[in-house]
Amino acid sequence: MRNMGVSLTDIAQDLKDNDKKVQLIYAFNGVGKTRLSKAFRLLVAPKNDTDIEQTGLASKKILYYNAFTEDLFYWDNDLQNDVDIKLKIHSNSFTGWVFGEQGQDQNVIDYFQHYTNKALTPRFNSNFTEVTFSYEQGNDAPTQNVKISKGEESCFVWSVFYSLLKQVIEVLNVAEPTERETDQLNQLEYVFIDDPVTSLDDNHLIQLAVDLAQLIKLSESELKFIITTHNPIFYNVLHNEINKKACYMLDRQEDGTFELQEKNGDSNKSFSYHLHLKNTLEEAIENNQVQKYHFTLLRNLYEKTASFLGFPKWSELLPDNKESYYNRIIQFTSHSTLASESAAEPSPQEKQTVKLLLDHLISNYSFWKEA
Repeated sequence: MRNMGVSLTDIAQDLKDNDKKVQLIYAFNGVGKTRLSKAFRLLVAPKNDTDIEQTGLASKKILYYNAFTEDLFYWDNDLQNDVDIKLKIHSNSFTGWVFGEQGQDQNVIDYFQHYTNKALTPRFNSNFTEVTFSYEQGNDAPTQNVKISKGEESCFVWSVFYSLLKQVIEVLNVAEPTERETDQLNQLEYVFIDDPVTSLDDNHLIQLAVDLAQLIKLSESELKFIITTHNPIFYNVLHNEINKKACYMLDRQEDGTFELQEKNGDSNKSFSYHLHLKNTLEEAIENNQVQKYHFTLLRNLYEKTASFLGFPKWSELLPDNKESYYNRIIQFTSHSTLASESAAEPSPQEKQTVKLLLDHLISNYSFWKEA
């Protein structure tokens, strides 16, 4: 495995050449997980197979779940009347197969309620291009057309993918292709799952990780899985649940190249999550290389420390004038989709804020320091 100063395409090639059933990758937000999923997809399927609108499922070599998958689902908020709120589904070969050909809509509903709330009920239209949500509790009149939270929305999209993945594994477990219930999946070789736990609380995150691990362990075919995450809990559950795997940490170098280091333990044993955050921030500050994503790492370090010390909110660890610092961090850690809102390189004052807040955390919350 090449690991020093290489491109994401080089790393994708190494992942493709690896014969492990599962490859599990940890990386901080902003390092390049989603770009790696794209590089891998283009490497495995460099032509029309990457265009989900132009080709059918039968031609595909890879199933992938990443931020672009979630973008296939978008809200119509009925801004004029604020009544007919619905989640639109951009039709493609995957959703067409799940809903149209396999009739998996009830399974999607069941999975979604499993991860969220039994009373929160999705309802599809006749051609599965949109879905509305309502709360249905006993004899009470249902609360119609509610807009679900971002975490619930992520659960819904994951439930669609999970339903597809379960069907894929069951079909490909039939060893003889001519005996399978469909030939639409015979070309599949890889499943690439990039961070399905965005916006989930820890309980749902752990359940999702356990369910995914159990499903992967049911796979008896040659299908291979690559999973990336920024979440140490999700990483640890998969690490502990899955045996036939290779584990890595993806890191971005200051020159824009990447390093993929093989790891043999969970997040605490193999890369000391909080200490790696601290060291990464210190190096960036020392070299005057603070970028926007370092605000995300700083927030992660505050969250990790707050959780360890029992603080209900990480913002409680901030110095005086907490609200001002909180707003600055939130501004730089938000995942804006508008190019005009994307912050340029942090200003000198903003870089100084990273140093100030890191020094505050180290000095006040019992981080060990060299004499």
